[in-house]
Amino acid sequence: MANTQGPQGNHDPAGNTQMFRAFVDEPQGRQQAAPSSGPRVGVIVGVIVAVAVVVAVAWLALK
Repeated sequence: MANTQGPQGNHDPAGNTQMFRAFVDEPQGRQQAAPSSGPRVGVIVGVIVAVAVVVAVAWLALK
């Protein structure tokens, strides 16, 4: 039979029912917080700059 547990101290929560239920019933506070909106703002600004560059190139090409 295969060893389903990883390195010592790193137990698979699906290894047995009790461990799985303890994993599922963990308090929500222990989960990682949602990432801030910083990267999303950067993507939006990047898209706006890219559109502005395309419009400028098109305007110069048609001039």
